[in-house]
Amino acid sequence: MASIEKRTTDSGDTSYRVKIRLKGYPTQTATFKRLTDAKRWVQDTESAIREGRHFKTSEAKKHTLADLVDRYIKDVLPGKTEKLRNNQITQLNWFKAEIGAHTLADITPTVIVQCRDKLLTEPGSRGKVRTPASVVRYMAALSAAYSACVNEWEWLEDSPMKKVKKPTESRGRVRFLDDDERERFLTACQASSNKQLYLCVILALSSGMRQGELMGLKWSDVNLKDGFLILHETKNGDRRRVPLAGRGLELLREHAKIRRLDTDLLFPGNVHSNKPIELRKPFETALKEAGINDFHWHDLRHCTASYLAMNGASLAEIAEVLGHKTLAMVKRYAHLSDGHVSNVVASMNAKIFG
Repeated sequence: MASIEKRTTDSGDTSYRVKIRLKGYPTQTATFKRLTDAKRWVQDTESAIREGRHFKTSEAKKHTLADLVDRYIKDVLPGKTEKLRNNQITQLNWFKAEIGAHTLADITPTVIVQCRDKLLTEPGSRGKVRTPASVVRYMAALSAAYSACVNEWEWLEDSPMKKVKKPTESRGRVRFLDDDERERFLTACQASSNKQLYLCVILALSSGMRQGELMGLKWSDVNLKDGFLILHETKNGDRRRVPLAGRGLELLREHAKIRRLDTDLLFPGNVHSNKPIELRKPFETALKEAGINDFHWHDLRHCTASYLAMNGASLAEIAEVLGHKTLAMVKRYAHLSDGHVSNVVASMNAKIFG
């Protein structure tokens, strides 16, 4: 129910003070110079209150983007993996520095677009212009924060991120070692002065584990008897069971016989036993000795996926091995399994048509 009170000052100026009282909601007040404006505000506000829009709009005017970022970092990010948490803190703090003083009510899709375009053109922390994929990660972090703001805190009615187009990412790199390159590279790894390099490369090739997953392994995560290990810290946050077989399992069993007792890590550093071993220089030296160019540690993961595809594994099976939740990331390997797909189609046709 609304009431409008007319007020006249000593100087003769007239104003209209409005009060809206609806059962179950706080009283809302406002003052207008014209009666028509007061009546229009009553209609709009009462409708907004009944539809659940009014108080979200009020909250959006009370809080800034800096408030949003700070609360998300404090309340939500502690439940994420350490790597994701650190990355998103950096990404969200970039937005906080750019538009943190804006209230949430003032941040429109246009403001977000301006931030997106700046991310695409300015140099990042390493002095190079960010790739579209990197900018997508920045936007994903902000989108996640907005989702909490809308769904859990009810500071906003909707997220402006929904109307902002993300940059188009590249199709994705597919660099794997052919048979000759792989033989040369593994020979160089075996001859390396670093005794852990060969085993780590074999495990990476045979399992598709990321470098961080491999380096973070502890003996308590490994079951040598049944041939598998458990990854507790993965990129998507899910635990993953990784099967071990063949050469990798044999080498790991040998490695277990000489494990260090001052740490639970499979591959501890030589100086600090609580930190993983650093393999960057030995890896690069082995590549140089093998005469292999344009190859990075993460490409070992591409090797695993490519070899699986060429040996008839389906995209769903490759996604399961690599730990992807969807098939989108493994579609880049589809062309490598064309022969397998052709055989499946030929088999189907033979059965139904003879």
